[in-house]
Amino acid sequence: IINSYPHDPNAFTQGLIFVDGVLYESTGIKRTQSSLRKVDLASGELLQFKEVGSEYFGEGLVLWQDRLIQLTWQNRVAFVYDRESFELLETWSYETEGWGITHNGRCLIMSDGSSQLYFRDPETFAEVGRVTVQDQNGPVQLLNELEFINGEVWALALIHISEPTRPY
Repeated sequence: IINSYPHDPNAFTQGLIFVDGVLYESTGIKRTQSSLRKVDLASGELLQFKEVGSEYFGEGLVLWQDRLIQLTWQNRVAFVYDRESFELLETWSYETEGWGITHNGRCLIMSDGSSQLYFRDPETFAEVGRVTVQDQNGPVQLLNELEFINGEVWALALIHISEPTRPY
């Protein structure tokens, strides 16, 4: 461990961006309040807060120019906010679940828990392409937490491991 930072234990982080010395955080958990937050990394102080609504489960978050785009998990709605004021500018709908989101400088790139990555127009959220992520065993499911690094999309692939039938 190189360092540790204070964090609100009630904030169930789903999307996280670190830019200009602050964290932007999308939180979500079933039956409780999802939110958009701006947090001072060093102190953990909440600098800005916007409730999303208990009917929504906040998920992935990306900064596109001066807008924050927050996905919802099963509501199929993306919220577009002004980065400075957190004013809701518009909402977009999509036909899948919303998990992770990043961008490559031209398109937004979104995951839905499947093996698909969806490329979307950053002005309209219209789908402009998609790819299936595969490895040597076939399609890679449960893609989440997308990052665009040096021309590549990095994703966390969640793995479900069942309990062994016998002790090891």
